[in-house]
Amino acid sequence: MSRLSSLLRRTFGVVKEHVGTDHFGNKYYYVPEQKTWTGRVVRARRMVEALNPTEFEYLEGNIPSEWDAWIRGRRKDPPTIEELLKNERYREHIKIKALEAEEKDITLQAKEYEEGLVARPLQTQIKGHASATQFGQPEISEDPISTANTFQPGSWAPPKK
Repeated sequence: MSRLSSLLRRTFGVVKEHVGTDHFGNKYYYVPEQKTWTGRVVRARRMVEALNPTEFEYLEGNIPSEWDAWIRGRRKDPPTIEELLKNERYREHIKIKALEAEEKDITLQAKEYEEGLVARPLQTQIKGHASATQFGQPEISEDPISTANTFQPGSWAPPKK
């Protein structure tokens, strides 16, 4: 570590190197291994300054997978702009192919239903769980229900005015 970087670190705190920014506006930094003023060695780390730093505003996918891999140390070098654009085009291509395959599957399924090759799925109308004592009954009773050694209270609602 040079004397200049040591002086800068002592004067301004942690020295971090900006390595890139993604299309969301998140900034990525590399903090090299450093010694504190007490002589303790702080290991190198990678970090992100999110565009929206508040935790409750973070959504899945706000950090591209390539940058996430770099931060977690699964890749040595940060991603290039060309790599990010190439991967984004590939993901869009896969989405289009998936939609085409789904439409083709729906068309084939409709044809099979028309020709009678496949039976249509049955639609169940019964609500509730089979272990409930009111399963299959058209309406839930407000009166308590007792079957064998079990007791289930009725559903109470305030009286209508």
